Amino acid sequence: MHFQEWLRSLRPGADGVKVPELEDLRSLLPSVPALSSLSLATSSVLGLGALASLMAYWLVTRPRPIAPPCDLQAQSIPGDPSCRRSALLKDETLLEFYHEDTRTIYDMFQRGRRIAGDGPCLGFRKPREPYQWISYTEVEEQAQVLGSGLRAKGCQPNSQQFVGIFAQNRPEWVIAELACYTFSMAVVPLYETLGEEAMVHILNLAELALVLCDKEEKAVSLLAHKEKGVAPHLSCLVLFNPFSTALVDKGKSCDVEILHLDQIMVCYIHGKKHEIWSGLHICTCIKKVICLGHVLHKIWIQISRLTVHDGVCVCVRVCACPQVSMFCHGARVGFYQGDISLLMDDIKTLQPTLFPVVPRLLNRIYDKILGSVTSPLRRAVLRYAVRRKQAELNSGVVRNDSLWDRLVFNKIQASMGGKLRFILTASAPISPTVLSFLRATLGCLIFEGYGQTECTAGCTFSMPGDWSAGHVGAPLPCNVVKLSDIPEMSYYSRNGEGEICIRGHSVFRGYLRDQERTAEALDGDGWLHTGDVGQWLPNGTLRIIDRKKHIFKLSQGEYIAPEKIENVYMRSVPVLQVFVHGDSLQSHLIGIVVPDPEVFTDWTKDRGIVGSCEELCQNPDVKKAVLEDMTLVGKQAGLKSFEQVKDIHLHPEPFSISNGLLTPTLKSRRADLRRFFQPQITLMYSKAAA
Repeated sequence: MHFQEWLRSLRPGADGVKVPELEDLRSLLPSVPALSSLSLATSSVLGLGALASLMAYWLVTRPRPIAPPCDLQAQSIPGDPSCRRSALLKDETLLEFYHEDTRTIYDMFQRGRRIAGDGPCLGFRKPREPYQWISYTEVEEQAQVLGSGLRAKGCQPNSQQFVGIFAQNRPEWVIAELACYTFSMAVVPLYETLGEEAMVHILNLAELALVLCDKEEKAVSLLAHKEKGVAPHLSCLVLFNPFSTALVDKGKSCDVEILHLDQIMVCYIHGKKHEIWSGLHICTCIKKVICLGHVLHKIWIQISRLTVHDGVCVCVRVCACPQVSMFCHGARVGFYQGDISLLMDDIKTLQPTLFPVVPRLLNRIYDKILGSVTSPLRRAVLRYAVRRKQAELNSGVVRNDSLWDRLVFNKIQASMGGKLRFILTASAPISPTVLSFLRATLGCLIFEGYGQTECTAGCTFSMPGDWSAGHVGAPLPCNVVKLSDIPEMSYYSRNGEGEICIRGHSVFRGYLRDQERTAEALDGDGWLHTGDVGQWLPNGTLRIIDRKKHIFKLSQGEYIAPEKIENVYMRSVPVLQVFVHGDSLQSHLIGIVVPDPEVFTDWTKDRGIVGSCEELCQNPDVKKAVLEDMTLVGKQAGLKSFEQVKDIHLHPEPFSISNGLLTPTLKSRRADLRRFFQPQITLMYSKAAA
């Protein structure tokens, strides 16, 4: 007993582990059997010594949880009951700039150039070839030359000078962007997915005279708008890729100059070097970028360790913030080839350290991992290994050198390059199941953020050490977040629920030449109303629970306007009412359909099916016929494939004010409809996943 009491005395206390004194050992010896009476064999002594060595080695090398930058049970600090700020702040003063010498994106790049010197900056590759790198010095020189070429073409160095970029992510995109920032011009990104109407609107709103394109096909589409007379300001197109003489002739016919990137740089070489105008007024989003850099620094991730030997794979432009933060610290950025089917090969070749990615790509990685494990035994081993790693995650430990990593996950991690340390995901919610699974299998830090373009990408960010899923983290140090009451949806700030509103240095000043929409988004006190509904969790993190504005994203990133789709479907003869539902974790829409009782039975009788309205609603052949008719009506109305519902539930009772599914103005109570039909919604999505 004396020996056991002595062991207990060695347990760590307030002053650490107690070291035994010589007198303690002498008093202990009488309670230990005489060594001569032990009669231990030499092999036993060696075995005990080996065991003691293993225990000592484990104590020294055992995995330790990441030290969080703040109390994970209080990740944000309340102001009024619904307003919170980051726990990383020392007081109520919001972060504006992290480095005194970096107040614009131009400054950030210059800081990275000083750190990296002539080290690699932008990487690209051709099929089946290694990455080629453009140095910081070369990028800076090319940006200055291109910027001077833009000046020679009449672009002015002020924040009202807009330059369009219509291209995939590639080094030339960044060089063109930096060229504009070097001379205080504003960049207007253009995308193929915008559609003709939106493209024309942007061209005219920004009065774009000069657009940089990557491919001839995109230049042709822009010239078509000029020919129709709907883009009168367009006067010059600069292409990254080679193009035909036919394009030049087409440009001449509609008074648009067609140049190659090299040609516009010649304008500088044979002209004069223009003075650099890197004013503070142009790059206000620097505050958000600096804020992200501050968070990455504060949350234990030592950005200074992302040197020129590390890589960042920007496969999908989640936002420019992580990319520019890497430039600020002299890291290098590698681009994928532009073919999504070759993405995994690009990642494996690049061996990225940081991977900014949208949730749908993480979903593809998740599906690919599960799809590659076919045998029941391997699936059982995978599930067990994931559970063991998730147990470590629950204790705050994130690593890629455990026994399970070596035996089960090594090939998965190698497919991601083998050097992945951080993943940043945003733009849409990610399934907690996928997030927890990938944290275990990839053995790296995965952070989730939330925000929108109007607050320069992000307003919340998850903390290291908190590896729970189902929330989007706490407010960033550059802004505060509050929840506002939404009485019509029964969300109240006193319950920690409401519309997410943001105020701070990262919030935009308004929409270009659109006072009405600006007034809708920004209130008189400077709060940006996001239209998303959030809930404060007990640990100070934010959870997204609903959408106030009836526009949402599917998991693939497509925007859905459900009321527009519902108005189309109500043209279907058997349909009286319809509720279109989408989930940002799902890739397709489903619908709740109320048949028109006046025509429904006759409509089904014409198709050889008879019965009461309730019986017909339960008939799978009737459901199939109604869905086919709705799909046909949708096609005739021009609905895109992702706007069509893929499954429906027929409900015999109409939505009404009395049953709480319509407002007094006969509008759908979408939140109540979703709650009321949640069992049917869950069933339809589960059948699709089966």
